[in-house]
Amino acid sequence: MTAQAAVRAAEPVERTVLAVPGVHCAGCISKIEKGLAGVPGLVSARVNVTARQLTVEHAASLQVPDLVAAVERVGFQSQPLTLGTAQAAGGETRQLLRATAVAGFASMNVMLLSVSVWSGAAGATRDLFHLISGLIAIPTVAYSGMPFFRSAWSALRHGRTNMDVPISIGVLLVTSLSLFEALTGGPNAYFDGAVMLLFFLLVGRVLDSVMRDRARDGVTALLKQTALGALVLQSEGPSQWIRAAELQPGMRMLVATGERLAADGEIEVGSSRLDCSLLTGESTPVAAGPGTAVHAGTLNLLAPLTVRVTATGQGTTLAEISRLMEEAGQGRSRYVRIADRAARLYAPAVHTLAACSFLLWLLMGSGVHQSLLIAAAVLIITCPCALGLAVPAAQIVAAGSLMRAGVLVKDGSALERLAEADRAVFDKTGTLTLGRPELVNAADLAPDVKPVLLALAQASRHPLSQAVRRVLSADGVVAAALDGLAEEPGYGVRAYAGGKPVSLGRSAGSSDGMAAAFTDADGITTLLRFEDRLRPDAAETIRRLRDIGIEPSVATGDRAGAVAATLNGLNLTAQTSMRPQDKLDLIARLQAAGHRVLMVGDGLNDGPALAAGHVSMAPASASDVGQNAADMVFLGDSLLPVVKAIAAARRTLRIVRQNFAIAIGYNVIAVPLAFAGVVTPLVAALAMSCSSIIVVANALRLRGAAR
Repeated sequence: MTAQAAVRAAEPVERTVLAVPGVHCAGCISKIEKGLAGVPGLVSARVNVTARQLTVEHAASLQVPDLVAAVERVGFQSQPLTLGTAQAAGGETRQLLRATAVAGFASMNVMLLSVSVWSGAAGATRDLFHLISGLIAIPTVAYSGMPFFRSAWSALRHGRTNMDVPISIGVLLVTSLSLFEALTGGPNAYFDGAVMLLFFLLVGRVLDSVMRDRARDGVTALLKQTALGALVLQSEGPSQWIRAAELQPGMRMLVATGERLAADGEIEVGSSRLDCSLLTGESTPVAAGPGTAVHAGTLNLLAPLTVRVTATGQGTTLAEISRLMEEAGQGRSRYVRIADRAARLYAPAVHTLAACSFLLWLLMGSGVHQSLLIAAAVLIITCPCALGLAVPAAQIVAAGSLMRAGVLVKDGSALERLAEADRAVFDKTGTLTLGRPELVNAADLAPDVKPVLLALAQASRHPLSQAVRRVLSADGVVAAALDGLAEEPGYGVRAYAGGKPVSLGRSAGSSDGMAAAFTDADGITTLLRFEDRLRPDAAETIRRLRDIGIEPSVATGDRAGAVAATLNGLNLTAQTSMRPQDKLDLIARLQAAGHRVLMVGDGLNDGPALAAGHVSMAPASASDVGQNAADMVFLGDSLLPVVKAIAAARRTLRIVRQNFAIAIGYNVIAVPLAFAGVVTPLVAALAMSCSSIIVVANALRLRGAAR
């Protein structure tokens, strides 16, 4: 029996998610996962580098403080993931922006002073300019360099290294040598190189951090779909409002009209219609009465209900979907950026190269000061600034181009994954369709009955009633005055017009929920037919996807009858009546067969599939959870942005590869020059900056990528 199996057999296994803000690259992932492997009672540890989270399965006896201490021993700070920690993680970008602004302002001022020195200032004037530059540069290095210094110190304190260690050594070494030169009246000071280096490094960090902020997972938004609490009916005494976390199975909660359920349960008293689109994806509300199982997060539309609680907290269906989303999202850690994978070997290689240059020049008789300057130049010129900008610069420019085309890119690494997609799986309702039922036979209605129908429709929140209201109001119909207007849950709206009964309600002959029956004052019943129309360019989108080698299909929670009627003529394979786990299983089967799946969906029921797909997109009309789980969101009614995004992603991947070639070529030329001692720290900083500028300029070619 394995150690993991022994733990599972010995006691219950719990699952804890920790926020680990110090995770930056593939090396961090390896250090954490390998470092925790030997912790007693720990079953598994998986790092999500995009969300900077650690998911741990462990024995119940292993408490959260023990996990935090174990992660601390590996060299990383952590804390349990909460809404507060998620919001705090988003503050990193603001801190980096402030540091970048300070470094940029200081770079401009120090460079102006350096130009005077380069122009021939000598003696006391040169020394004064060096001292002024030092007064600007030293506090700038102390403040703007803090993100690198903290990371480097944390690594060294725990006996490891990372790419921030040589960066920190190079910056501090150049600043120290420059200060020595300024105080002793030396001819050379390289304050400008130190602050410029920090500025360009911070620009790369900001770009990457912005993308990480956009990639925050949708679990927080998902949990917001549950009510904060419920009014619990007491057997004795008055009713009491209880927080959702304190609800217990067996309690009886009163769910008012327009309120979301705080827990799973079973209806004991009352009948209503529930908006279950978060769970099933169907836009049509579901009739519910005594004995009906209901779930946390669903919305009660029509009448108060008394519900006996059967599951709370992590036992609810909503929490299960949250778990599926989070577990599926863990797969993103294997899509670490190419730059991070390449940078894994950066620190030891640069340390060795700089040390060799120092020792070699020292042995050749150059002296400690000159040898240190050459070693510092090697550290600076090998700084992976161009390498670090190669990916985020291209992603930012491509994301801006896509935004102008109506596509919001939340996760920059998704562009790389989108370029690799070869299958597309679409949800139906709200994705291939507009998600808005439309009345299609309004012309069949006599003009004299339309005011009565409008008055009935205005009295209901049902989507079909709202569709009637939109059509008749747009035609200028004025609602009639009715008597005894009332809505009966599960049946519809009834009233009296001129003393005669009229009604608008469900149609017994409709199997897909897309029809309603209207009975006028003469007792004539008219069947109102509705359609959830396809997006206007759905057929063209499907054709163009096939043209670029991507095979589309449909996976929906809707019933087969509704799907067949809507997708007629699109020549799409469709799987119907699918629950969230079914969609997740479908994507897993496609991935096992070697496909890279683009998932396009809009509802909470699509959340796990959106997180599990190789890449995912959602329309702007999607639920908050759908938008948060997706890598990209497209605006408007058009479906063509899906095709434009794929084309832009493929072009972005080509630009990224070109940027890597530029960065590697720069190092092939520059490193030997620095090692040979013909490059000063200032020239090294300028060369590094020029390589970064070239990479950014190449990325700017993506400004029209989404046309």
